[in-house]
Amino acid sequence: MEDDNSVVKVETTMRSPFYNRRSFLVSAGLASAFTALEPVGLLSPAKASGLAPTRSMRGGSNNYRPNAPMVDRLGTGFWVSGTVRRAGDGAPLKGVRIQIWAATTLGGERESRNHGSVLTAADGSFRLEMEQIIPNFGQPHAHLAYDDGAYDTVFLRPVMSSASDTSVSTEFMLAPV
Repeated sequence: MEDDNSVVKVETTMRSPFYNRRSFLVSAGLASAFTALEPVGLLSPAKASGLAPTRSMRGGSNNYRPNAPMVDRLGTGFWVSGTVRRAGDGAPLKGVRIQIWAATTLGGERESRNHGSVLTAADGSFRLEMEQIIPNFGQPHAHLAYDDGAYDTVFLRPVMSSASDTSVSTEFMLAPV
């Protein structure tokens, strides 16, 4: 019969996280790489490529009129809105003039009554009510532009998913000249 009071000796060994030279060198190399990348902003979301300047869209400048007049509205029933921020740090830009034009139920993109400008608010937002946008060349779309000189000129042409949409929104990320 066996003795129930016997003692079993168990040996354990603890492994160090850097148990060999290769592991140590790989870990040290990764730590150095991350430390080197942070000063140039490659690891910080606020400095990442998401705040790159907005590029002009093809066809965005069609039927553009320099210095479109400041307006309170261009009709009723359809809203064009968006935000304007500085590329790089994303700071909202106040008092920036955005030009807006489109083909609407009042007429085509060349109609002066379908062209107007608005200024951005303190939070960089803008909003303009106009007549319902209608398809032009088969696509319902608006045109928006920034061209006042302090930042690179940008022309946008956002296309709506349906001619029955009652709003369109976009965002400008402007790069200083």
